[in-house]
Amino acid sequence: MASLTAATPQPAHAQSAAPGAAVVLSPVMVEGQADSAEATARRRLEAIPGGTALVAEEDLAGKANVTVSDALSGVPGVVVQNFFGGNDQPRIQIRGSGLQQNPVERGILALQNGLPLNRADGSYIVGLANPRQAEFTEIYRGYTANRLGASMLGGAINFISPTGSSAPGYRLGVEGGSFGQFNTSLQAGGSAGKLDGLVQFQRSQRDGYRDYNRSERTGFDANAGAVLSDNVTTRFFAGYTDLSFDVAGPLTRQLLESNPKAVYTGPRVVGGVATNPGPNVVRDRPEREAKQFRAGNRTTATFGPHLLDVALGYTYTDDTFRFPISSGIRKTEGGDVTAVARYAYSPDAGQPLPLFETTLRYVVGSADREDYLNNAGSQGALFGRSTMDASTLALHSGLNLPLGNAVTLSPAVTVTHATRENDDTFGAARRPTIAFNPANPRLALPAGSIPAGNTSYDRSYDGVSPSLGLTWKPQEDHTLYAAVSRSFEPPTHDDLIATVNGTPNSSAGRPNPAQPGLVSTAYRTPDLKAQTATTVEAGWRGRFGVVAVDAGTYYSWVKNELLSLRDATGASLGAVNADRTRHFGVDLGLSAFLTDRLSGRIAYTFQDFRFQDDPVRGDNRLAGAPRHVINASARYDITTALSVGAEVDWYPGRTPVDNMNSVYTDGYATVDLRSTYAINEHVSVYGEARNIFDATYASSTLIVDQASPTQAVYLPGDGRAFYAGLKVSF
Repeated sequence: MASLTAATPQPAHAQSAAPGAAVVLSPVMVEGQADSAEATARRRLEAIPGGTALVAEEDLAGKANVTVSDALSGVPGVVVQNFFGGNDQPRIQIRGSGLQQNPVERGILALQNGLPLNRADGSYIVGLANPRQAEFTEIYRGYTANRLGASMLGGAINFISPTGSSAPGYRLGVEGGSFGQFNTSLQAGGSAGKLDGLVQFQRSQRDGYRDYNRSERTGFDANAGAVLSDNVTTRFFAGYTDLSFDVAGPLTRQLLESNPKAVYTGPRVVGGVATNPGPNVVRDRPEREAKQFRAGNRTTATFGPHLLDVALGYTYTDDTFRFPISSGIRKTEGGDVTAVARYAYSPDAGQPLPLFETTLRYVVGSADREDYLNNAGSQGALFGRSTMDASTLALHSGLNLPLGNAVTLSPAVTVTHATRENDDTFGAARRPTIAFNPANPRLALPAGSIPAGNTSYDRSYDGVSPSLGLTWKPQEDHTLYAAVSRSFEPPTHDDLIATVNGTPNSSAGRPNPAQPGLVSTAYRTPDLKAQTATTVEAGWRGRFGVVAVDAGTYYSWVKNELLSLRDATGASLGAVNADRTRHFGVDLGLSAFLTDRLSGRIAYTFQDFRFQDDPVRGDNRLAGAPRHVINASARYDITTALSVGAEVDWYPGRTPVDNMNSVYTDGYATVDLRSTYAINEHVSVYGEARNIFDATYASSTLIVDQASPTQAVYLPGDGRAFYAGLKVSF
């Protein structure tokens, strides 16, 4: 999973060793110049018969406080919906995979330098990804990620760091602006002979647009590479991220429109009846603090047409999430080990993909989890303790067979075996509960308890995911592709065990705040099946003069789709398997250099995700999936030093908040302006104005099964903001 420049007496060529970390070393004793890692990755991605994309560092020029949402907004087929702004937990989905999963993500494989941010059970914290520290980002939609050892419907996203040979020298950056935003960054890299290394540091903080909206992020990453011989290279990686943010929570529609900066104080009791259901953010003070340490190594050896690539990685994650009272405070801490081995046979060095490739990926991990009561924003009594073990083994093998007349046939198969085991170590016979008076949410009611029960489980999942792709290049600048594939995704621990039976004023296991002795359960441990899908897709990548086109469409027959459901108050109902759903989508990207100074691009995503003949939901749309997503941008270079640009994010139409399609959120559009000015070859400044028309809108919503029209489900997007930044390189 590396793009390497090997040291040989011949011209050096970057070699694709399973899409993943770009491990590029300076050529040693070469005649000629190797392609950059970005160019090699782009060439490889465009040859794959399926949906792929690449985001380069220059695509983000002039943007301040670049988040995952900013980095991926211009990629068709990738939908990122902001929750609270800053470095938070946006909902990210590709082809609807993991659409209803939050706050811990599922549905795609998230990678940094080819090694996973995901834990062994497939879950990941999207806020740990930092696209600002990436040299470029690879996107694999659907089955195209199988060659990385993934098998889920969504695919994979890989953030690739620069190296000492690709980014030598020093870079300093400072930026700040509205809502207390202040960022600093430092990068230093270099090479000496057969060695190179690079370190990065970044710190960002902001007070936030809303009243309870603070966020902070500190990140450190380093890598060092060496040419061990003429045909063996190695690279070591290490990184640490410290992330924290307040969970400002949802608002009712009335509050969204009248005071989007507010935070919610829970349902109101009118005539003895609770109305406007939603969490009491002011009292419960939900927040998240997550830390992750990463270390790994990748070593690649080439012997003529043969390539062997071996990687070993380790992550340790410490995650504390203070939910509203209905779920409590969840602390998860543990480590995961990833091993990857890959062999590729490439007898024709001119082909971007190998003739044969096989990848073995094995991830195993264990974590200790503790659940505490959220007692008015403070840690209360322990009500659950578990030890969670998980493993995922994936073996992928595939061919890329030239058939003549510019046609390539790519058959492949991925075999997956996964285990999920939970050991309930709570020990006590009863689990404590707490509650507050719904009519006076600061007034505590008598404490209670419920029988503990046993939440232990031991599950295993096996799947076979074949695929068949076909590409045809009728002309050099045009590629048509078609593919049919299967996908397989086991549930995560967050799917398999969830806190339930709480309310906005009572803890898990207490569905009626006034009855502390009511017998209930605090956890739900459903016997879930793995989500599978059969997908057909087709597309075209081409160029007409100054205009480049990347268009694709897909249709997926999904079985046992994993849905994370919530009730009308926002409390968790746990995960379920939907029987049958259908996902149809169209992804369209257009880019053009209209003149030497004027360029632009448009990314359009169409999504129609539906239940099929569901006994309760019929053929309703799946909640949370906007039907149309449009991102358009333009840039004009006034001089060689000064440029201006504009960007529009447009979500036309309504999006269902609930699976019953009874409540919707309205569409919206925001407009951003930006400018960059290079003072000299070492110093540049930039400024950005976001949401210049100060639109009031919901950037995302909670996803519930059946919503109330007065429910607090709307998550406000940021208002008008101004930022400025300075970059120095030498």
